Amino acid sequence: MLLEGSCHCQAVRFSLQSHEPVPFMRCYCSICRKTAGSGGFAINLGGEFRSLKVKGRKNIGVYRARLGGGEGQRARRSPAERSFCTRCGSPLWVWDPRWPDLVHPHAGAIDTPLPEPPAAAHILLGSKANWVPVQRVGRGDKRFEVYPDFSLAQWHARHGQAR
Repeated sequence: MLLEGSCHCQAVRFSLQSHEPVPFMRCYCSICRKTAGSGGFAINLGGEFRSLKVKGRKNIGVYRARLGGGEGQRARRSPAERSFCTRCGSPLWVWDPRWPDLVHPHAGAIDTPLPEPPAAAHILLGSKANWVPVQRVGRGDKRFEVYPDFSLAQWHARHGQAR
C-alpha cells in the first residue's frame, strides 16, 4: 500500500510503500511517549526504506534517544534515528541501521486513510506512565510488559491484513 504523509506545517511531505499499514501496535515506552505520544503511546507502521521519497528534506531533524544513564551507569545514544520537522516539531518516522530495509512512519503523520485495526498490541507497558489508561481496541488485544514475540509483518499475516 502506498502511504503518503506530512508534517503539520507541510514543510515535509513523504511517501513510501508499506506491507504493514494497520495501526495496531501502541508503544508506551518513555521514548515513544515523549517524542510522539501525546496520548501516552505512539503508533508506528512498517514500511520499505528504499521506497521512502521525501520533499522538504532540509526541514528534517534527527533525534537519537539517550539510553540508560541511571545510577552508576553511563548513558549511550540509541542507533535509531527519529526524524521530525524542524519547523513544527511533528514526528515523522523512525529508521534504525540495525534493520536498514525498514522504516517506521508515525501513524499520526500519515495522510492516507489507514485500515482500522481489528485488535491492538499494547507494548512496553512496563514503562507506561501511570496516568495513561490502556484502552481496548478489539477482542484480540494483547498486552506486553516488554517487546512482543512477533513482528509487524507476522501480526499482519496472522490477522489477514498482509498487503
